Amino acid sequence: MQAVMPAPARAREAWIDAALNPRSIAIIGASDNPDKIGGRPIKYMLQHKYAGALYPVNAAREQVQGIRAWPDIAALPETPDMALVCVPGAAALEAVTQCSQRGVKVCIVISSGFGETGAEGLAVQRRMAEVAAASGMRLVGPNSQGLASFDSNALATFATLLGEVPPQDGPVAIASQSGAMSMVPYALLLAQGIGVRYAFATGNEADLTVADFACAAAEDPAVRLILLYLEDLVDPDTLTEAARLARQRGIPMLALKAGVSDRGQAAALSHTGAVATEDKVLDAWFRQNGILRVAEMRSLVQGARLLLKPRRLKGRRVAVLSNSGAACVMGADAAERHGLDVPPLPDDVRQTIAKLLPNFASAQNPIDLTAALLTNNRFFGDVLPHLAGDCCDALFISLPMSGQGYDAEQFARDTAAFQADSGKPVVLACPLRRTREVFESHGVVAYEHDEDAMAALGQLAAVSALQSEAGRLAEAGSRARHPAGVPAETTRFLSEADSLEQLEAIGIPTAPWRLCKTDEDVRLAMRTLALPVVIKACSADIPHKSEYGLVKLGIGDADEACAIAGEMRATCGRLGKSLDGIIVASMVRGRRELLIGARWDEKFGSVLLVGDGGKYVEAMPDAVTLVQPFDLSHVLRQLRTLRLAPLFKETRGDPPLPVEALARLAVVVGNWVQAENGRIISVDINPLMAQPHGGLVAADALVEINGRQ
Repeated sequence: MQAVMPAPARAREAWIDAALNPRSIAIIGASDNPDKIGGRPIKYMLQHKYAGALYPVNAAREQVQGIRAWPDIAALPETPDMALVCVPGAAALEAVTQCSQRGVKVCIVISSGFGETGAEGLAVQRRMAEVAAASGMRLVGPNSQGLASFDSNALATFATLLGEVPPQDGPVAIASQSGAMSMVPYALLLAQGIGVRYAFATGNEADLTVADFACAAAEDPAVRLILLYLEDLVDPDTLTEAARLARQRGIPMLALKAGVSDRGQAAALSHTGAVATEDKVLDAWFRQNGILRVAEMRSLVQGARLLLKPRRLKGRRVAVLSNSGAACVMGADAAERHGLDVPPLPDDVRQTIAKLLPNFASAQNPIDLTAALLTNNRFFGDVLPHLAGDCCDALFISLPMSGQGYDAEQFARDTAAFQADSGKPVVLACPLRRTREVFESHGVVAYEHDEDAMAALGQLAAVSALQSEAGRLAEAGSRARHPAGVPAETTRFLSEADSLEQLEAIGIPTAPWRLCKTDEDVRLAMRTLALPVVIKACSADIPHKSEYGLVKLGIGDADEACAIAGEMRATCGRLGKSLDGIIVASMVRGRRELLIGARWDEKFGSVLLVGDGGKYVEAMPDAVTLVQPFDLSHVLRQLRTLRLAPLFKETRGDPPLPVEALARLAVVVGNWVQAENGRIISVDINPLMAQPHGGLVAADALVEINGRQ
């Protein structure tokens, strides 16, 4: 991973110690029944010997689960660091008020029935947050399953899985908006022998969010992997800071973002709104902050053992080594599925390896040792040192045959030595448990299935690349924070003439055009512009003119042009739409129609869309979505992931499409929207014509602005 320059040290916030390692915990609504919500946290902490003070609060009992109970929080002999509220409804708000008055640092509200139930519950939730803020107390929840710190066994949670899967401290932190999804990865990790340091469930996030806990985890020297489950990204700036802290320490951060829909996009009038959907914007945001987004729970944890190793991938080149030709083929296929390359070995390396193996073995990449390894175990250790140079970035070993006759112990020692000497990540796939255990005992990560092993390598490569690029972008100049501003409840489109003038002012080339008010203006345009021309009605009320027959192509006669202009004036009159005039523009003949679009997002700032254009852009989208920060290098890198990318090189005698010019103009548009800070809602340049001999020209444009500005 690329090194990131240290940022100024953050002041450690006072609530963090109280939340992560509380010295004392009050349980309000404590139950003597260890299986009830108010009883489980007490049971867990007694069972696992939490060293701090426990204060059950229950006015109806003198003891709860064998320890003294207290009538209310005011009666406690000390102010607890943390309070856990397990009482329902209005009583929860009263309990929060009492905790705030007592000076509690962190209050976890287990109780539900607030913001998740509707407007009335949301109002109570907001009041709860106000009460907490008034005293400086931090609030977790409501509707939270609780917080679990496994180093101290401060298990302030009612999670039922803790009754089935005993706590085990480790290097992983989990922060989740869902209670269940804070514990599922916990159980899956422990099944792999990986302990968990923290499991945070933030619930409705009236105050503290997943992002806050991600920041806290990233500052803990014991944490080496952070896993997030999100249903809504409510605090991107804080999560950006968490990602920066994680990069600074070389901690991978993975996120499972669920519940994404395209609501609000179906009615979008701009191509950018329809194609740069919420989900794609989130993808871009995670990518540009160095966070690896995964699609399902298994993927959140499957690479953990490899990601916890200190080694990172410098590239995506993998050497595949096996004693099975079929495993070699399947390994290469799996590598491609997971974004990895299996390149040919350099001639000198290939020739050296070939001399070590029988003539029926393969010294290409993949390297097939064949079943000859059974009688010549030394082949394995002889080959490995020759892969330590600059021929690959990682090693994938598949041993589908590894039983009697194979010296697994020696193979494992050789692999561990290769891993240590070369600094390259290594992963083994082997169906035989005994062989996997031998390799694991020597510090080599092993999986049962080839696909899982290669998926883990793919995640490692992705994390390495994402964090390196995010660090580079941050060093180049991170996105300026923007104020929330006035929501764009009222927006309006500029006419095409006004839109084109805006683009020309920021340096976007446009096709030669004239705005004509009269027939004489039309005739003048026909005399001065290159023919043929396109004729369009210019109206801010009609963003998509072709739907009303208000665009005519290939006109070369002045009389015909005047007649068309008259028809367009009449059509706008019948529709009751305003008309600024008639645009006459030279028809631009291009090799390809491209697209640049941008829109303002109140969470993320400028969202950029760039790629293939034309009228089918929504039906067959081939464009990349980016959020700030981005620069020319980053846009170019993303453009080369498009289906269109082969045309950026000379193809079948055609010159390459001007990808660098496209990227430069995209950065200009994206930065313009960012600088306007909400005054521009969206920009569509479609088509942006790639000229036969290079260069780009905007043939149409649509700009939407905030009507309140």
